[in-house]
Amino acid sequence: MVEAAAWRFRTGAPWRDVPERFGNSNTVYKHFNQWAKDGVWGRVLERVQAMADASGELDWVVSIDSTIVRVHQHGATLPRRTGGADELQESRRAGAA
Repeated sequence: MVEAAAWRFRTGAPWRDVPERFGNSNTVYKHFNQWAKDGVWGRVLERVQAMADASGELDWVVSIDSTIVRVHQHGATLPRRTGGADELQESRRAGAA
């Protein structure tokens, strides 16, 4: 079951494409989904992180590359506020140069 879930997320394939060697894809999904509802995956993550942290193998530094951060589709059409303090400051700098 765990290997099936790992395969699915590693490949990005839909649940229906999980190989037969892991069992019926519908059954695999149902187990995964039930474990998620029961908090099993969260507890597994906490335990693995605790073990890695205790052995010094965990680095808690997080880096986000802003070039891949996208606005939600509904946020893309919101009106943009203009004339704020940041824009006024930028225009003053440009005029001073």
